[in-house]
Amino acid sequence: MRAALVTGASTGIGYATVVELLRRGVAVYAGVRTPSDAQRLQELSGDVRPLIVDVTHVEEIAAAADRMRSDGLPLVAVLANAGIALGGPLEFVPLDRLRYQLEVNLVGALAVAQASLPMLRETKGRLLFVGSISGRITPPFIGPYAASKAALAAITDALRFELDSSHSGVTVSLFEFGSIKTPIWNKGESTLERMESQASPEQRKYYGFLPQVMRKSLAGEAQHGSPVESVARTLADVAVGHSRPRERYVLAGGAKPAALMAAVLSVRARGRLLRRVMGLP
Repeated sequence: MRAALVTGASTGIGYATVVELLRRGVAVYAGVRTPSDAQRLQELSGDVRPLIVDVTHVEEIAAAADRMRSDGLPLVAVLANAGIALGGPLEFVPLDRLRYQLEVNLVGALAVAQASLPMLRETKGRLLFVGSISGRITPPFIGPYAASKAALAAITDALRFELDSSHSGVTVSLFEFGSIKTPIWNKGESTLERMESQASPEQRKYYGFLPQVMRKSLAGEAQHGSPVESVARTLADVAVGHSRPRERYVLAGGAKPAALMAAVLSVRARGRLLRRVMGLP
């Protein structure tokens, strides 16, 4: 039996991809952060093996790798999916929050890859990274998140070239997603409420319009996003199906038009368009 590792498996893209891989007869190591999430995953039908993995804790990543190695199943795919979305006016974003955003979405993804690569080299397996179209075209007020995804794109390109040069046989694919219907939008509302309650008088003076604008944006993302199940099917296909995975996949809610806009419009034109679409002053 083949095995795959999926991080951030408690909800959204990660959970749906675990379900898809199980349907295909793959044993799935599902990385979650809490025992309650692990228990819920064990109720799924199939060979699911929850692991407690916070990608910012190298010791937990190492323990997960040791567990997979000791089980002896050939690891053929790793989906580095764990991530968070932080935002706000960059003028006032606490630097420790920016560091945490990068630690989870960027450093954590690479840490998982590093721990998994010795096993993937043995199977000539596949590394999949969940990026975002925001790494190409960045709306205002999600700068920390977009920065993490832009940096992830650079990391995946460099890693791909290096693995090819060392004749590893491991493929690297980046998924630049648009809007997807997942619980991340509910989390965005919670984050927005916290930002409002903690905003200084100066922040309210300069960015008092932000809560209304962001709520409208969140509602639109949740309404027009692609179904998470369709995204999970594509991820599972690439992880254990396609004979020759592509280097990048641009898909889901508005990703392809956004990629085209990033390619053909000037920075100033993109800014004008985004301000108009978002209803910014």
